[in-house]
Amino acid sequence: MNADLQAGKPTVDVGLYYPSNLHEDARAILPLEGLLEEFANAKRVFAPTGVQLNLLWVKTGAVDPGFLAINSASDRSQMPSGGYGNMHVQRSQTPSELSDGALAAFEGIIEPADNNSRTVYLLALQNVYMTFFENLDDTGRNWAPKVVNTSGLSFPSYMYGDTIPDRIRGVITLTKHDSKNKLTIAHELGHKLINVSHEYKAIGPQHEIRSDEGLMLYGSGSQIPSGKEGRWHQERLLLSPYLYRLDKTGKQIWNADYEAGGFYYDPLYGDYTIAFE
Repeated sequence: MNADLQAGKPTVDVGLYYPSNLHEDARAILPLEGLLEEFANAKRVFAPTGVQLNLLWVKTGAVDPGFLAINSASDRSQMPSGGYGNMHVQRSQTPSELSDGALAAFEGIIEPADNNSRTVYLLALQNVYMTFFENLDDTGRNWAPKVVNTSGLSFPSYMYGDTIPDRIRGVITLTKHDSKNKLTIAHELGHKLINVSHEYKAIGPQHEIRSDEGLMLYGSGSQIPSGKEGRWHQERLLLSPYLYRLDKTGKQIWNADYEAGGFYYDPLYGDYTIAFE
């Protein structure tokens, strides 16, 4: 899996946890071999940008059954759009927070290590629910919650900021293998590393949008564009705090960390942001 790695290239370390006590029906839609196939495809997706993915290990074993199904965020941190500023501005003011169940699961499964805060952890689980709100009448007065049983969720900094403890901030949950396009892992890595929502070129950030163009939309697209017309995706990727390069002595030289919680407009990104309504 790692035979393609080259010293000196920007690299992301990734670990994969696959609980041995997943329900048999969950294993059927989330087979380990399917996840490894998706990871191999993710390596191909990111390769044109110069970024390489290093699979540190795959670990299995029984976990607390209560960790296998979680809500992604606490109820107190979920609210409709207030209409003042775009979604990223609002999130920086009222970030999402992990639910108690999610916090317990991630702290219980992810083991302490020197580079916890710089490592991405893929966690296979059974159900991860995410709630967001839909405007019912376009007036901003009436809203309804919508609960999604996710296939993958990246718990990105543009939503959670620094509310997630550093040791577990690299978590990505997986509950369904993308047997058709094999892109769930690549897509969720895009959220984590590029730190953007569902968007692509002229398509602004949205909760859900389907298209066959662009890694960050739902569909078969895998493009990671550059430049302002590409919403600076490649440029933001290469600044990710999860990237390092090995120097001549084999020492990891890490990118700079976030300066203000890791929200979309974090000063780390400089001019590599898009203003929108």
